[in-house]
Amino acid sequence: MKIWYDACTGKHIRYGAAIAKSLRQLGHTFILTTRRHPDTLTLAEILGEEFLPVGRYSPKSLLTRTRESAARQLFFCKLFRKESPDLAISHGSVDQCRVAFGLQIPTILTFDAPHADAVNRLTIPLADYVIFSKAIPKRTIVGYNAKCRMISFDGVDEAAWIKDLTPATDYDREEPLIVIRQFEEKAVYAQERLDLLHLARRLTRLGRVIFLSRYQRKNVKGLIVPKTFDAWTKVTSFGFFFNCFLYTSKSRVKSSLTGINSSLISILSLSNCQGTILL
Repeated sequence: MKIWYDACTGKHIRYGAAIAKSLRQLGHTFILTTRRHPDTLTLAEILGEEFLPVGRYSPKSLLTRTRESAARQLFFCKLFRKESPDLAISHGSVDQCRVAFGLQIPTILTFDAPHADAVNRLTIPLADYVIFSKAIPKRTIVGYNAKCRMISFDGVDEAAWIKDLTPATDYDREEPLIVIRQFEEKAVYAQERLDLLHLARRLTRLGRVIFLSRYQRKNVKGLIVPKTFDAWTKVTSFGFFFNCFLYTSKSRVKSSLTGINSSLISILSLSNCQGTILL
């Protein structure tokens, strides 16, 4: 089966790479697309996956967002004018959902953002399947006029890529570690600015603070600000953070990944010999 995965952010790149790695072992092939974004292409290169960049992230105004989205959809129509994929998977790609719906490509969404109202309105009603953590009430998805099949699993999405993380060095475990990521203030759902940089500075009294910036990676006095994705895995304390997570949550990670993979595989098993999902 030929599967199309569209990644809109760095997180989606990680998720798509993990899904592709798992499903390729079952003989499926992938078309991986993304958009130019502060995180996407660099992370794809680090993960060793080749994503086709289509369009760019342009949060300057509602007009630029809409224009870029329309341009991406037109490109996808050209890309698949001769042959469509058998299946579309994303973590809430508005552009993929619209094109897949128009071309009658069955769509699977992974879902973990009840707060992303605008995206949810434009994706969930068009999806055939939604896979989500049991931590999210089913009524949240139903509230978006969902006509899809909803499949929940016991765990969290992040397990899909944390499972295979292997820090390269041993880590200093003597001093407390605090990891803060900048609020996604340019997202549509971000109604107010949340100054986590101020909080990060105050927390230096308790230990070392790693501040993960989303948009600009400038030096900040008293904080550790990784300049690249490579640096994120090389910072001593940051690696220790994941070591602790994997050690204390081993059973939960295994459960989460099993849940995600089994959900996808169970959906794929519903396909007929032509690779079209029977809805």
